[in-house]
Amino acid sequence: MGVYDRDYYRSDRSGPWFGFSGSGQVVKWLIGLNVVIFIAQSMTITPPTPGPITEWLELDVGKVLHGQIWRLITYAFLHASFNHILWNMLFLFWFGKDVEEIYGSREFLAFYLTSALAGGLGFVICNRLGVPGDYCLGASAAVMACLVLCALHDPRRTILLFFVLPIPIWFFVLFMIIPDAYALLMALRYSGQSEGALGTSTAVAAHVSGAAFAYGYYRGGWRIMRTLNQFRAWQKRATGPRLRVYREEPVSAPTFSSRAPVAEADEQMEAKVDAVLEKVARQGQDSLTETEKQILLRASEVYRRRRT
Repeated sequence: MGVYDRDYYRSDRSGPWFGFSGSGQVVKWLIGLNVVIFIAQSMTITPPTPGPITEWLELDVGKVLHGQIWRLITYAFLHASFNHILWNMLFLFWFGKDVEEIYGSREFLAFYLTSALAGGLGFVICNRLGVPGDYCLGASAAVMACLVLCALHDPRRTILLFFVLPIPIWFFVLFMIIPDAYALLMALRYSGQSEGALGTSTAVAAHVSGAAFAYGYYRGGWRIMRTLNQFRAWQKRATGPRLRVYREEPVSAPTFSSRAPVAEADEQMEAKVDAVLEKVARQGQDSLTETEKQILLRASEVYRRRRT
């Protein structure tokens, strides 16, 4: 039984506006960041160019191949139009909030960014295989990953298509993915043709890659933060100082220093030996402790050395 099967978890989430309250702090921060960047994009457009922010952050395959790898993630915070960002952010809020509740804020953020990275890598790889399109921007790959993961956790959930028609979420996921997957297959089959000839200019490779990553994440039981922690621990062990074997030096029996005054040493030794011998006379040799036996042994050695 999954968490969504429990009575106390079920709630009325069939409407499109169920998520505009409660938790989901990372989702809200992501939406805010996307909106701020979109406003900055709009204010810095310099026709006929898209503006410096878009040029710095968009997924440009040629520039990525020349080392600007940050574009594999930053493209997911750019949008081409108001409708583009509106629907992406709505879908992120509706479905990303549930994913964040399931996995926690840190793991959700890692999942979201890795989904964007998977979408970017998929776009670049498909471009090198002949799929048309050298530029990509938008949060669709990461948002698609959130939608797929949410559907995998709660396939019986009902949503309102076009805010009117109630349908299962799994059907909606297929409705979104199948056209993109078909378009990508056609693009790979007829690689080298223009986008117009293929009938689409959408970055379907990024969408399909994001969805595929979410499926693998769910089926494989992956946890990104756990993997990062394991890597840090391994790196710390690999780069840390080598351990040295510590061997405790054997404790030798204390000896009397020959430099000590002979008279003082004699007095101390004789006092201890007298006390031990007196005990032997009263209680017998078997009553001696190990320390007392050592006193007699050391005394005999001292006397023997003196005679020689």
